[in-house]
Amino acid sequence: MEKVQKIAVYPGTFDPFTSGHMDIVNRVLPLVDHLIIAVSQHSEKNPLFSVDERVSLITHELSQTCKSVSHQTTVEVLSFEGLLVTFAKNVKAQMIIRGLRAVSDFEYEFMMAAMNARLGPEIETLFLMASDHFQFISSQVVKEVARLGGDVSQFVSPYIDQKLKERFFLQN
Repeated sequence: MEKVQKIAVYPGTFDPFTSGHMDIVNRVLPLVDHLIIAVSQHSEKNPLFSVDERVSLITHELSQTCKSVSHQTTVEVLSFEGLLVTFAKNVKAQMIIRGLRAVSDFEYEFMMAAMNARLGPEIETLFLMASDHFQFISSQVVKEVARLGGDVSQFVSPYIDQKLKERFFLQN
């Protein structure tokens, strides 16, 4: 009997990919056989980096810092647009992974999980609480601090920190 692969989708805009995002990735890896980091083209958030840039940045991060406990766990970075549940079905995922920082995150994520359960009842949504030292990190705040010239090196990798500096330096 062939073992069914446990496939999970971790969706987000990831603009930029933070240490909190990497923490969620590292904590999910022991639970799945294949993790797809799904970069949303969600244009309403007015991203700093294009979707292709975000995919590239995350791919670079994974090659440098991903700590898979199982050498059989694979990670893939893909972009998507449209309904997340449709994307999850297309990649044959059984799980959607969502990180939670605060109660305000939970309210929104709870509504989204309920809708996704209606649209794709075969796909479970799993919530992971952010580790305590990452609970206050959000991509939006990191971008704002970086835009104003603040030091965000404790919230992102050195590579992402450099890319933020380059982006804001070129825009000024």
